[in-house]
Amino acid sequence: MLHPAASTAPLRPRPAPAARPPLYTPQQRARRDATRWTLVQGLLAPLQFFVFLASLALVLRYLATGEGEQAAAVSVLVKTLTLYTIMVTGCIWEKVVFDRWLFAPAFFWEDVFSMLVLALHTAYVAAWFYGWLSAREQMLLALAAYAAYVINAVQFILKLRAARLQGAST
Repeated sequence: MLHPAASTAPLRPRPAPAARPPLYTPQQRARRDATRWTLVQGLLAPLQFFVFLASLALVLRYLATGEGEQAAAVSVLVKTLTLYTIMVTGCIWEKVVFDRWLFAPAFFWEDVFSMLVLALHTAYVAAWFYGWLSAREQMLLALAAYAAYVINAVQFILKLRAARLQGAST
């Protein structure tokens, strides 16, 4: 006996999910490949990552041992400077490629999360400059900023991987 809710109609396959639009139009891809800002971004991203790793080690060392407060603080300031540099040059890149300074549809959510990353790094700088928090609390704030940075970096890596896969399929 069939359950009353059971259907005797043949099963139909589910429709395939809608294909995502390509990350770049052909014109945007050409502008991306032609601009020097693509190279600048390609150089700054790994530089910022290495600055992040060094600073993370110094911050964790300070939190674990209480030693190296000044080195850790300076490293977070350097990391913040590299972040601002990559954000400004990234805005220029976005303007050249997408004709928008920020929040181009292709990178909208990455840019939104970047604002959180910038806010947390800026909060650290303000706390350090004005002495609003203890050194330990400042370093914990830096760790929060770094956690957001890692999430944002993963967003961009996944997006660039998707772009590479889309480029290979066309």
